[in-house]
Amino acid sequence: MESELAKIQHKKLSKGKLLKSLIFVPLGAIFVAVGLEIFLVPNQIIDGGIVGISIIFSHLTGIKLGLFLFFLNLPFFFLGYKQIGKTFAFTTLGGITILSISTQFLHPVPGLTDDPLLAAVFGGIILGIGVGLVIRNSGSLDGTEILAILFNKKTPFSVGEVVMFFNLFILGSAGFVFGWENAMYSLIAYFIAYKMIDITIEGFESSKSVWIISDFHKEIANALNDRLGRGVTYLNGQGAYTGDSKQVIFCVITRLEEAKLKSIVDDIDPSAFLAVGDIHDVKGGRFKKRDIH
Repeated sequence: MESELAKIQHKKLSKGKLLKSLIFVPLGAIFVAVGLEIFLVPNQIIDGGIVGISIIFSHLTGIKLGLFLFFLNLPFFFLGYKQIGKTFAFTTLGGITILSISTQFLHPVPGLTDDPLLAAVFGGIILGIGVGLVIRNSGSLDGTEILAILFNKKTPFSVGEVVMFFNLFILGSAGFVFGWENAMYSLIAYFIAYKMIDITIEGFESSKSVWIISDFHKEIANALNDRLGRGVTYLNGQGAYTGDSKQVIFCVITRLEEAKLKSIVDDIDPSAFLAVGDIHDVKGGRFKKRDIH
């Protein structure tokens, strides 16, 4: 999956968005520091990217984690400034600085658990929420994503593929440093953090797009509008085999409304063609919503 960072338009923020960034980027960085110092690092579990490299180097050298987090990410700040945008670069620098300072303060605090599975699960959750808050507010805490965007411009590989390659290499290296059992726990933490990033950015109630083809398109459209409370749009279609004209119903619903929609369509036309897909974001238009009945 393509990195969320690559999809952000790095341009001058409005005052409202700038205020949100000033609040949520530091908050996200603190969440990441808690996930690292209270759960993952005490149990020798790592994350991917520069964070994972920093944990390995800190363990091997005895130097504070925060110093590696700052200085290893610093070159990517300059790359981001030149290649991706000034606003993004300075938001990223602020987030990395707060992350580094927070890990310094939290390092003396003992870990909450010595169970590596609990540490991987809860550390991954907290870290994922923190990273998601930062990305959602036009920042980053890890230079590998910036590097992946630059690689993507010069190679046939997607941003997601480049990030995955880096992270598999880093997480694999943890096996040689911390042992293969800890490397497996690191994979669990990484997967949980990855999913929590998505949930934090997109929310629990993700949107879905729906396409319906039926001879009873008017009845279905009216029922969706009346019973589900969703506005619908007709699209003109034509069967490739028969050449017959078709009215395609298109609408956007939430994940929680999917079962009700299928029930409505099945009641009116059990043979209707129905396709449902995930949508990353919905903006603009008349996203009409009334009570379901």
